[in-house]
Amino acid sequence: MIDGVKTKNLKVIPDERGWLMEILRCDDELYEKFGQLYFTTTYPGVVKAWHLHQKQRDNFTCAYGMVKVALYDARKNSPSYGELNEFFIGEKNPRIISIPTFVYHGFKAIGDNTAFCINIPNNPYNYTEPDELG
Repeated sequence: MIDGVKTKNLKVIPDERGWLMEILRCDDELYEKFGQLYFTTTYPGVVKAWHLHQKQRDNFTCAYGMVKVALYDARKNSPSYGELNEFFIGEKNPRIISIPTFVYHGFKAIGDNTAFCINIPNNPYNYTEPDELG
């Protein structure tokens, strides 16, 4: 696993009305602070990659559909420099991935459905000076 990457399997709690899934709690080991929450979609087979952040930690999950998430450690001083991690997350494997700064990441919808993803970064998006390289 790339140094600083954390994951948590998400628990689905079903009942006769439907189901509930907690994604990130302030008492989770991977929680740092709240910046914002946003929702993004990607069409089947479409890749959204590569980018990284210098200040922001992403906390990324897929709520509907399935995505392949790839991470690449480009930090020369990291013990996992050059390592690539791949995760398949979504409704068949509910998991959140906490991605540290300076780790390239991207994702691709797999299967026949549009994937609906949620990100809870620890910093809000800065419209005048975006913290995104890619």
